[in-house]
Amino acid sequence: MQSWTGSEAMVGVESPRSADGLIDAETFNSIRRIVYAKSGIFVRNGKEAMVSARVGKRMRALGITGFRAYLKYLKKDPSGNEIVQLLDVMATNVTSFFRQADQFEFLANVIRDRLMQKQRRFRFWCAACSTGEEPYTLAMTFLEAAEGSWTDAKILGTDIAGSVLAACDRGVFSEEAASSIPDELRSKYFLPHRGGSLGSLKARSTLRQLIVFRRMNLASTPYPLKGPLDAILCRNVMIYFDNEVRRRLLSEMYRLLKPGGYLLTGHAESLTCMLSDFKAVRPSVYVKD
Repeated sequence: MQSWTGSEAMVGVESPRSADGLIDAETFNSIRRIVYAKSGIFVRNGKEAMVSARVGKRMRALGITGFRAYLKYLKKDPSGNEIVQLLDVMATNVTSFFRQADQFEFLANVIRDRLMQKQRRFRFWCAACSTGEEPYTLAMTFLEAAEGSWTDAKILGTDIAGSVLAACDRGVFSEEAASSIPDELRSKYFLPHRGGSLGSLKARSTLRQLIVFRRMNLASTPYPLKGPLDAILCRNVMIYFDNEVRRRLLSEMYRLLKPGGYLLTGHAESLTCMLSDFKAVRPSVYVKD
């Protein structure tokens, strides 16, 4: 692990909050440097309230009073577990089923075309899969496009927040989360979850057997993957990285994709200046020649 950034001297005197009740400036800057060094997530100026709230969750869990005391604990933690916990709470887990639905329609057409060309092995990666809605959407998209054809298909879902991955693997979602799934697909691929909260649904094994979940830090390259992959979904995550981390990430994804493989990004992500090795196909969809 890389050495911590920042001065140890600042933690000697406890000054937990600034006058307005937020994290003090020195501690804020130290924590955001640590977060960047360990995850590539760039926390911008003006995010003191967000950092205060999220670090506050860890302080309550640990019984620590004061942001500087937490910073000292973070730096001294011999197990290294607390940095993992911090990155968990700092990660923004916002997702939904069929988010940016046009991209799944595009992938369905790609899958159908490749099945027509007798391709039977498919590999996909959902980077930054959050709470799992994206890889489960991709699994439904694949099965609908394959229409019962025999295939050797796998979807890898990864996220830096290890706390969400166990839930992803279980495949249990609230009725509210599942409301964006078309009714026909919801009844086909999900069952009422007995023993869960009222109205929760569980993905059928036909979906779950397609997906493998693993913890991965996208800022740590090279990635422990071999490829070749048919498509990578890396959507609405690169907006949290600076250009240096983005360039490393894109280089690795280019390596892992097979010729003709696709990279799908978020609609709000402007990456044109860094995608020289990719060819744009449509907004937020790029191909490896």
